Amino acid sequence: MPQITINGRKLDFTPGQTILQVALDHDIEIPHYCYHPGLSIPANCRICLAEIWAPNPRNNNALEPIPKLMPTCQTAAGDGQVVSTQSPKAVANQKAVMEFLLINHPVDCPVCDQAGECYLQDYSYQYGRSASRFQEAKNKQPKKDVGPHVLLYSDRCIMCTRCVRFTREVTGTGELIVEGRGSTAQIDVFPGRALDNELSGNVVDICPVGALLDKDFLFTQRVWFLKRAASIDGLTASGDNLWVEHHEGKVYRVKPRTNLDVNKWWITDEVRYGWKFVHGPRRLTLPRVKGRAPFEESAAREAWMAGYGAMKARLDSVRSQGKGVALMVSPMLSCEEAYLLGSLTLSIDPDAVMGVGPVPVMGEDRTFPGGFTMYAEKAPNARGVRRVLSQLTDTAHEYEGFLKAIGSSGAVILTGNYPSDWVTPALIDALKGKTIILLDTLETALVNIADVVLPGATWMEKSGTFENVKGRLQAFERAIEPIDFCKSEAQIALDMMALRAGEPGAAYDAPAVRRTMADALGLTEFTADLHVPSPEAPVEPDMVMVEL
Repeated sequence: MPQITINGRKLDFTPGQTILQVALDHDIEIPHYCYHPGLSIPANCRICLAEIWAPNPRNNNALEPIPKLMPTCQTAAGDGQVVSTQSPKAVANQKAVMEFLLINHPVDCPVCDQAGECYLQDYSYQYGRSASRFQEAKNKQPKKDVGPHVLLYSDRCIMCTRCVRFTREVTGTGELIVEGRGSTAQIDVFPGRALDNELSGNVVDICPVGALLDKDFLFTQRVWFLKRAASIDGLTASGDNLWVEHHEGKVYRVKPRTNLDVNKWWITDEVRYGWKFVHGPRRLTLPRVKGRAPFEESAAREAWMAGYGAMKARLDSVRSQGKGVALMVSPMLSCEEAYLLGSLTLSIDPDAVMGVGPVPVMGEDRTFPGGFTMYAEKAPNARGVRRVLSQLTDTAHEYEGFLKAIGSSGAVILTGNYPSDWVTPALIDALKGKTIILLDTLETALVNIADVVLPGATWMEKSGTFENVKGRLQAFERAIEPIDFCKSEAQIALDMMALRAGEPGAAYDAPAVRRTMADALGLTEFTADLHVPSPEAPVEPDMVMVEL
């Protein structure tokens, strides 16, 4: 395998890689602004320039310096090359580039949303000068509203052109352009256009400075307070990998988590902004029992005991009359929840009817020029629920078939967890005269007719597994605790099984449930083929700690 030496380290590399790619693969930092692995390489920011010595085949492969500094983002790695980004020439270039970029920059870090995750801020500290030599007045450029989700603070822009290349190469919509020349050059929208494509929020993620800002996140939270959990798209069938960033029990933003096999570096605006119902005013927060006055928040424990007791009593009453129980598992729930709810239902009625809830579809799948696909199916786990139910029962009905199959059932356990109203007139008609147990997250028409309502948790409030449109099983982590007094559907199922058995309850543990699924149902793919997010390395400060 060919080898290259970067800053004194000998490294193996794959032919075709650039020097910067080799360095990044081996955790060697080379400063860069314009380079992004998902975009073309213009080599216009110039801060990644390095000194290179290469073997000269005309001189017995003796190492000879390349006369000029070379952009590592664009220069192919070669066997035997020696590269230095720490030589006096390279360091002088880094300082010069940083000085140039800061000439017209407002240096308004205290009020900038990018502070704390800003390349310009970090590189200024690491590679820049300690003081500015610029005496003239700075060019001031306007703030621009460029689209429904994005603001542009032009005076912070360093003209890396990542955003322009994104709209040309990934979305193919070309809304953003470079206008002007020299020190008056600025990013703008094409005349008569707005940045309103389905992936527009990604330009905020790839902007290395605070020029492109998310209207939704602007001035809401400082990034150093945010914690993040590795999650999966809980709104569509894409299985896009996400970071859910939160603080003190509140979600503030959702960002893409790189996965080259699924979503690469991008997510849709639908996923980025579609989670607001998690903290919305329509959330169900306390159990409700038909015939009883609403419970107060101060009596949350009593409310749950009453809800569980009412659910058990009503289902036992139905069974004592010789009638069956049915379960509809929402495609918004995890595979673990499908298993636990199915197991609970079968413990009540071994011949229970089971089916998958409605699977919303909006429009058609769309693939962008850059290869990213936005899926029309708006449910994250229809395939996973089918996979589990088909192992629990002989017939796992689709929604329409389920409505027909429950004709003789005396009670129906329904799960929702959809981000919007999902109840159809056909469902209301099919439920007439039946005992209704509802596990849901939002107020719907069913809440007023259900015998027992138990508030569930959204995917951000629990861990589990989703199976995406391509059959990929992916685990996700809980970001926040269930809000107010909600519980995950998995925990509700465990509590009910414990109540029926007269045993102490157990806390929901997703990995343990997956192991049980593999052992009891032969679903070994939940342990052998599951894609689990890699743990993040803790961030270590580079400052020297001094004991006082």
